[in-house]
Amino acid sequence: MPVTTLDPRTALIVVDLQRGIVGLAGAHPVTGVVERATTLVRAFRARGLPVVLVTVAGAPAGRTDAGPTPLDFPDGWTDLIPELDQQPDDILVTKHSRSAFPGTRLEEHLRALDVTQVVVVGIATSSGVESTARDAHEHGFHVTLPVDAMTDRTLERHEHSVTRIFPRIAETGTTQDVLDRLGRRA
Repeated sequence: MPVTTLDPRTALIVVDLQRGIVGLAGAHPVTGVVERATTLVRAFRARGLPVVLVTVAGAPAGRTDAGPTPLDFPDGWTDLIPELDQQPDDILVTKHSRSAFPGTRLEEHLRALDVTQVVVVGIATSSGVESTARDAHEHGFHVTLPVDAMTDRTLERHEHSVTRIFPRIAETGTTQDVLDRLGRRA
């Protein structure tokens, strides 16, 4: 479904644009994803809309077919990339799961700001972005996903989320679609 509108209190959630993850190989050039995400960050801030910066610093303890998840990260792995230009009004979330919601009080922060819609961008499409978008949808938020402001380790994973999952939980489009809707609100 195309991006139709943005609610007056829409927040931007930027998932895992941190040093350790941005440095990994992806299906799309990470520089483009970072550029589009930071364009959205600047646009949301310019309109006084909430920006949530999410990092991942651990994983759930449950066993998986993929094997154990590393819990010790090298120094600086969780540092936000400087392009995000973290500001005092940004909401910072450190997660220990794929989604930015469990155990972080993110929902409470958004509700306190009367947020009714979220735009989610970041890495990885099929993991942190998809899980956060699913949880936002389950919590009753309208969800918008600019699919050119995200990537995954493989094109297959990215495309699966974009074509099979996202249409059931969100409106999808491009960064420009979101910027156009923001411009209509100005």
